[in-house]
Amino acid sequence: MAPKRRIEMMEENRVRLISAARKAFAEKGFAAASMDELTADVGLTRGALYHNFGDKRGLLATVVAQVDGEMARRAQEAGAATGNDWEGMLAEGAAYIEMALDPEVQRIVLLDGPAFLGDPSQWPSQNACLQMTKQAVARLIATGILKPVDVDAAARLLHGAALNAALWVAASDEPRSALPKAVEAFQLMAAGLLAKQTG
Repeated sequence: MAPKRRIEMMEENRVRLISAARKAFAEKGFAAASMDELTADVGLTRGALYHNFGDKRGLLATVVAQVDGEMARRAQEAGAATGNDWEGMLAEGAAYIEMALDPEVQRIVLLDGPAFLGDPSQWPSQNACLQMTKQAVARLIATGILKPVDVDAAARLLHGAALNAALWVAASDEPRSALPKAVEAFQLMAAGLLAKQTG
């Protein structure tokens, strides 16, 4: 087999495994998902899984990164739709929290992710989100919308508030009831950074 075709096949196998894992993790949860069933469903062996991801946790980390990246893009789109940096930042945070109601996001990223991969604030995908929040905060400070606070500190607090609100909503016995409370608290907390408080 030509090296180029071999590389293409390896990438195709990787994509198939991620897709199958995402479906299995969303439907059954990480702990209950069988790697034998997952690999058999896509016509591959466990060896292909280990070669590409190291182990089942490595596969989960890849799926979490994929879903979390999609969440970040959806939140950015919500923010961009406002046409205003301040409203955009609030909309991004609210959109991220609201995604806790999505069953796939809830199970894979907000419940199983922390349970099996540890502190979400240490995930590469979350660090990418944090960098975007830092950029938004820096712009808002530069234009006088936010108080002249430390950019890193403010961004970490805002980012952490949205993430932890989403985690809380996902783990709640009544997520739909928790959601508006979480969004309101996030927005009120963020408003404390405004240079001019509105009445």
